[in-house]
Amino acid sequence: QVQIVESGGGLVQPGGSLRLSCSVSGNVSSISGIDWYRRPPGKERELVASIWGRGATNYADSIKDRFAISRDPTKNTFYLQMNVLKPEDTAVYYCRVWGSTDWGQGTQVIVSS
Repeated sequence: QVQIVESGGGLVQPGGSLRLSCSVSGNVSSISGIDWYRRPPGKERELVASIWGRGATNYADSIKDRFAISRDPTKNTFYLQMNVLKPEDTAVYYCRVWGSTDWGQGTQVIVSS
């Protein structure tokens, strides 16, 4: 079992940047990978980015070349650097540990002028 806390969201203008953090505690030794998801207003949750193994990554086409997923294993923390934000990036962002059914509370990102 793991506990997840996402943070770093907020209100940002189009073209701006944010860095989200996902802090994981509990059974961290079993973590093989994590995903960042987001749920836009009125829509289903969608997969945004993944990181696993020795740093392999994968991204949704909608955010490729704008977002970057990374990790700091010394802090059991994962990050999502979001650049050139667009209004359609507005969503609640969540991270999830592979193999776990636990979700954090998410962090709200609003991109608006």
